[in-house]
Amino acid sequence: MSSKDNESLSSSESLNQGETVSLTDVHDTDVDVETAGKGPERAEWGSKFEFILSIIGYAVGLGNVWRFPYLCQKNGGGAFLIPYVIMLAAEGIPLFYLELAIGQRLRKGSIGVWNEIHPMLGGVGIASSVVSYVVSLYYNVIIMWCLWYLFNSFQSPLPWEHCPTFVENNVTKIVEECDKSDPTSYFWYRETLNISGSIEDPVTINWKLALCLVVAWIIVFICMCNGIKSSGKVVYFTATFPYLVLVIFFVRAVTLKGAGTGLKYMFTPKMERLADPQVWLDAATQIFYSLGLAFGGLIAFASYNKPKNNVRRDAITVSITNCSTSIFASLVIFSVLGFKANNLYENCMDKNIAKLTESGMYPAGYSATNMSYGAYKVLSSQAGFNNTAASLGLRKCSVNDNMDKAAEGTGLAFIIFTQAIAEFPAAPFWSIIFFLMLLTLGLGSQFGVLEGVATPLVDLALFPWMKKKPLVAALLCGTSLVLGLIFVTSAGNYWVTMFDSFGGSFPLMLVAFFEVVGVVYIYGYSKFENDIKFIVGEKPGWYWRITWKYVSPGLMVVILVASVISKCINPVTYLAYDVNTANNISLTYPVWAGVVIAVIILSSALCVPGVAILRKVGIMQYKPVRVATVSKGSPYDDEDVNNFQSTATMMRNTDDDQNDQKDVGYGSDESVRLQNMGGSGVGVGMGLPHV
Repeated sequence: MSSKDNESLSSSESLNQGETVSLTDVHDTDVDVETAGKGPERAEWGSKFEFILSIIGYAVGLGNVWRFPYLCQKNGGGAFLIPYVIMLAAEGIPLFYLELAIGQRLRKGSIGVWNEIHPMLGGVGIASSVVSYVVSLYYNVIIMWCLWYLFNSFQSPLPWEHCPTFVENNVTKIVEECDKSDPTSYFWYRETLNISGSIEDPVTINWKLALCLVVAWIIVFICMCNGIKSSGKVVYFTATFPYLVLVIFFVRAVTLKGAGTGLKYMFTPKMERLADPQVWLDAATQIFYSLGLAFGGLIAFASYNKPKNNVRRDAITVSITNCSTSIFASLVIFSVLGFKANNLYENCMDKNIAKLTESGMYPAGYSATNMSYGAYKVLSSQAGFNNTAASLGLRKCSVNDNMDKAAEGTGLAFIIFTQAIAEFPAAPFWSIIFFLMLLTLGLGSQFGVLEGVATPLVDLALFPWMKKKPLVAALLCGTSLVLGLIFVTSAGNYWVTMFDSFGGSFPLMLVAFFEVVGVVYIYGYSKFENDIKFIVGEKPGWYWRITWKYVSPGLMVVILVASVISKCINPVTYLAYDVNTANNISLTYPVWAGVVIAVIILSSALCVPGVAILRKVGIMQYKPVRVATVSKGSPYDDEDVNNFQSTATMMRNTDDDQNDQKDVGYGSDESVRLQNMGGSGVGVGMGLPHV
């Protein structure tokens, strides 16, 4: 063994009980954790490009296309960009960097990483996996909707271009529900969802959507079954195709009549909205959703990197790309919204003018031939016109009102955009392209979310068969399919709304808070600095130090408190579809739904304190097994590795003398346990502090 080995050993032997040492304090050789000289090696990305595309595909998802534009429209247009950019700098980029760093340094999934950092934080990894699983349940439902619309796009005319009709007494009539709204809304609520009046109404299975859900989970399973090697190749398409489509749609969208109105609406800030705390809360929540923070997916992806990949550069690049994509997608969507708003305005004006000319109630000087939009505006401003409008049933026509009524969430893609597509030349072609884009965006994020669940399960291998990724993928996809049937009932859309509103927001922030506090204050910032130096070649600067130690955890405390207060003060409501008016109305969740919401939140939130309590009382103990091989080019050979007594596998026996320590080599088959949580052990790359 070399003199460097002996120095490492003497360093490990000098540890006192309760001290922590990171691997960088012991040696700088590249030891690949999670691989054994006699066992299977941990998979790695085929190239750096595959990794970048994967995390871009994971971070850039459906939320960039419909969630961000809605929040921008809801919270003051351009004014929303101010808190969004601030939250990106204060929360998004620092936490993105932190997750990539710990995943790459420890080369484990989210559960293994937090057990290494501190056994008391083992619940953080479990919580992030639970959140990922909950989110994946309803996220694949959106992919299911994309498949449904994609399948219906292969026909001309598109089924949502016109309202359905029926013949009664030899008279062709439009279906009343569709006549009250519009063809795209009718196709969404009735033909697609067959929606009920509330979450409490008797429900039936929508078998057309159930079949699409089966197809969606089969696609996800096929892409997951071969692990990261399969996903790495898939992302060449899923991460690049949406950008190609967005560029095409951008060119088309900005040339539409009314596009300028939409862009003006987007960039005209309503600065008074910045005084509303909800705006800042929405901005912070969007950052978590948009970047995929605290799901465990980033940690899992980074764990397949080479030990000294520059994750700082990756974190900055992907975060800025994500933010830019949201803004670019908003340019496309607000252009289309302006086009739709202009069309609705013109249709409204045409109907009003038609009613006015048919009645003959227009003033002298006006006729059916010269009643232009301008003339109608002049006429509508005259005294007494309101009485005429009321008697004829004329509607108020306003472009700004149409922009204000932009649909929320899924409605933005499945109602508003389909209306715009119906107006395009060669509408079926554009529909196919658009829903292929949404499909690839959804699949890219779904891979990352489920990787945050699958990787820890494979790493833990609670049963021998769980070492095989395809079997774990089958378990996840199969159980998710069964549980997901609740989303294909007539009340399924309300369940999706419930899971989206409560399955990720509060739990995600809680997980992220424990992540940054665990690394900075429990593991120790000085040790984390050394680990960063080992990875990128230099210690983090003042920006990272300030955000990790003070800004990020402080803001999250404020956001968490504000969230709790908001939920306690305001009644918990959801939007339900009223078939009589063909509009959405606000309803309060029933008591039993409140219980379900509590279960959704607590299922992940209680993991952190729950695991800590169980380990403190000795019921649930951490029993790591360390194995590793040496990277190519290392001065160590296999025999040295098997004999190497590393502090990474050194755990103290509480029955021994305080200075008597037991070392276990990397190549040993002996498992090491923390007895009564009283040991001085060191995780690979991250210290395992004394509890």
